[in-house]
Amino acid sequence: MSNFTTFSEFWPFYVREHSQLLTRQMHFVGTACLLPLMFLAIFVDALWFASMPLVAYGFAWAAHFLVEKNKPATFKHPLWSLLADFKMFGLMCVGKMDAEVEKICSTSAE
Repeated sequence: MSNFTTFSEFWPFYVREHSQLLTRQMHFVGTACLLPLMFLAIFVDALWFASMPLVAYGFAWAAHFLVEKNKPATFKHPLWSLLADFKMFGLMCVGKMDAEVEKICSTSAE
């Protein structure tokens, strides 16, 4: 991993680290679980807040270790990884993440 100075530099690295569809899908599930957990934490019991990173990172890290076979970028770039995860989630919601992966991965192969 390089020392990135901007999110724009980090994003292509992040996308390449999530090149497998199953990895992205597992991240999506983990991130999607945050909304109901946040609801439970706010309206039922604040202890639910503790489960949020466990669930989100659990899905994501399992994907990295078992599917992608790489180390999560969170270990060295926690804030940018979090922002990139939300960007990836948004792109997946609107059906544009696969094209983003194709664009970035094909450019890096040249």
